[in-house]
Amino acid sequence: MTNPLLAALLFAAGILLSAFFSGAETGFYRVTRLRLILDGRAGDWVARGLLWLTNNPAVFVATTLIGNNIANYLVSLSIVVGVQWLPFSGHDVLGMIAPMLLAPIIFVYGELLPKNLFFHAPNLLLRRVGPLLFLCAVCFAPISLFLAGLGHILQWMLGETPLQLRLTLARKELDRVLQEGEDAGVLESSQRKLAHSVNTIGAKAVSEIRTPVSRVAAVPLGASKAEALRIAKRHHASFVTICDQSSRKLLGYVRVIDLCFTESSEIKDMREFLVAGENESLVSTMIRMQTERVEVARVMGKTGETLGIVSRHRLQSALFHGE
Repeated sequence: MTNPLLAALLFAAGILLSAFFSGAETGFYRVTRLRLILDGRAGDWVARGLLWLTNNPAVFVATTLIGNNIANYLVSLSIVVGVQWLPFSGHDVLGMIAPMLLAPIIFVYGELLPKNLFFHAPNLLLRRVGPLLFLCAVCFAPISLFLAGLGHILQWMLGETPLQLRLTLARKELDRVLQEGEDAGVLESSQRKLAHSVNTIGAKAVSEIRTPVSRVAAVPLGASKAEALRIAKRHHASFVTICDQSSRKLLGYVRVIDLCFTESSEIKDMREFLVAGENESLVSTMIRMQTERVEVARVMGKTGETLGIVSRHRLQSALFHGE
């Protein structure tokens, strides 16, 4: 085989491999996992294999990493073979100029074009190249499993787990499904924004939006109704926090509407806080408050101390408006 033909074949093989692995990597992060689950249950073995890869992202990343390195090596080798075939001297200079001249072709056809195609049609294209991707995963298994093991060790050392990556991918997938629903006319724009807000903000810890104890305006049990109403008006609140007269420990709360309809001039009764752990999510706290019909929750630390309070209105603003 002559050097020009060998160089051309190596270059073409490198571009095809680069396009395949680059496009598959983009499709992997864009594919709809829910559709893979449904197709897998219907007996589609390609969808089952892709679903396994989404559940083991370290193996997939290692496979594409090896494939892209092989593609880059073939392209580099083709340039070296092609330059050495040229009949005149100056091979060293041409060896530096050739990659710069071929870079646009490599970038467009080996990276940009396949990534755009897989970005716009991830489900279709990824299932088409699925069998070849599985073959590469099997061939690269000894090296990819070693790299995946190193990745797990680094994740363990850094305190990160593959579960966090899966949750991130799941949230992105849900956002994409909601967007598709709006584009198809199934969802209104306000419904999609609400679901997106709950999806992105709802997993945050309730301690992130609590009002610290030092900033809580409270009145002691037995205080006058007029004083409690004055504090509620000043803070534009629908409730007043009640504390112990001597220790200033937060005991509960009383609603402004209840104060307005009570005949007593002093605060004698109060409602109990809902207790929420500092790491409990906003959505979980909100559901519990709605179920138990509680207006205010006490955010409790790991040792049982009170870190602050959060109202149901504050949770609604955070979840529905991102405030």
